[in-house]
Amino acid sequence: MTEEPRSTQPRAFIVTIYGLYAREAGGWISVSALIQLMERLKIDAPSARSAISRLKRRGLLEARKVNGSAGYSLSDQARGILDEGDQRIFGRQRAELADGWLLAVFSVPESQRQQRHVLRSRLSWLGFGTVASGVWIAPRHLRQETREVLERYELSGFVDLFDADYLAFGDVAELAGRWWDLDGLQKLYGEFLDSFEPVLSRWVRGEVDGDAEAFDDYVRTLTAWRRLPFLDPGLPPEILPRDWNGVRAATLFDELRERLTEPAHRFASSVMGEAMGEVTA
Repeated sequence: MTEEPRSTQPRAFIVTIYGLYAREAGGWISVSALIQLMERLKIDAPSARSAISRLKRRGLLEARKVNGSAGYSLSDQARGILDEGDQRIFGRQRAELADGWLLAVFSVPESQRQQRHVLRSRLSWLGFGTVASGVWIAPRHLRQETREVLERYELSGFVDLFDADYLAFGDVAELAGRWWDLDGLQKLYGEFLDSFEPVLSRWVRGEVDGDAEAFDDYVRTLTAWRRLPFLDPGLPPEILPRDWNGVRAATLFDELRERLTEPAHRFASSVMGEAMGEVTA
């Protein structure tokens, strides 16, 4: 078992588990199976139940019985969030400098301050950087995803989107360091590498304990990784810092995913199947 780069809340593990294993089972997991899976991650039952309740209050999980077994299903909102996450986490795209840029120019009335907060949050998670107040920038390849997200969250009425090319007068690499917190992202990538390079080394050396440990390692890896692609706009390599370790971190994630996906899936499926068997027996 590895140490996470930062303290991981139980509900983050639950979101990862539902994203990986619930959708293929109709979006539903029994309470007993979910608690067993969380216990494998060293999260006790009271903490797991508390996290489930929080996700239910946020409208992400819905209580539902299947064959008499209590459990929770993903809400339509949660499915949309997970589908959006799949696109960014597993379909990462790196821009080229010749692609150009996408500008979001917005203005939100003071009477709708909460919408302003939501808009800024969505733009940040899409990968936009801040040029000036009300003017945000992203690589052009995020154009379609930006349109879809702004429409989904009913924010399109506040925003104008423009395709743009940078003409003058500064150095784009230097400006990128102002528009995005590349130093902060570099640190997060470093924390991921420090935490999960030893995990890959254990698997390469064969110092592992089968499917259960694969589940443990993969859920922790994906939970730590999945926010990073949302913070990384996928800038062209030419304008990234010379010692940029995002590529190395992405390679590490891909290698762990390739090694751990199948055995982790076997373990999760066995636990979920046993829980259903106990109900129907």
